[in-house]
Amino acid sequence: MPLVVVYFLHDFSNYQTKQSLVSDLEEPFRWLVDLAVIQAFESKTLELHDFYFAGDDYRYRFEPEAKRRFIEVLREQFNSGVNYKGRVLKWDTVIQEKTSELGRSLKGRSRTVDFSEPAPILERTDSLAVREAILNLTQSEAKRRGIGKSTLHYLRINARTRESFKVYDNIRNRLNHSRMFLGE
Repeated sequence: MPLVVVYFLHDFSNYQTKQSLVSDLEEPFRWLVDLAVIQAFESKTLELHDFYFAGDDYRYRFEPEAKRRFIEVLREQFNSGVNYKGRVLKWDTVIQEKTSELGRSLKGRSRTVDFSEPAPILERTDSLAVREAILNLTQSEAKRRGIGKSTLHYLRINARTRESFKVYDNIRNRLNHSRMFLGE
């Protein structure tokens, strides 16, 4: 039987719940939660006033209503689709499959565990180039590209802010065909 080398990050300890493997398994997917936190603050779903300091254990806590709002953002993140093995799966399903893959490996039924697939796609739809294309787009050019007057108005409002905003694929494609966006 081949030698399987497995590295674990979290040690068993008497003061923890002795579920160190669960902590190890969360590491490859921690970015999903990090991204949800960023999205929650950028969208103003969470704000600093939602948090308070609990002096007894030196931790910050957040208000129950803020927790509920954040859980919704987190739920959306875990339910978002990703291409994996020729199918579109939710991230929570991918995590379940990776857990099974790790279990098969630990039992010697499989020789590999690949946590690099599927790779996260962290492309923002409101890049600097997109913002500049929106702000430089004239009304007549927008009309020619099939972008309505009110859509352009709201895109410009969003492009002037520092906050993240969603540019839907059909609008993004119309901007991509713009001479300004292509740098011509």
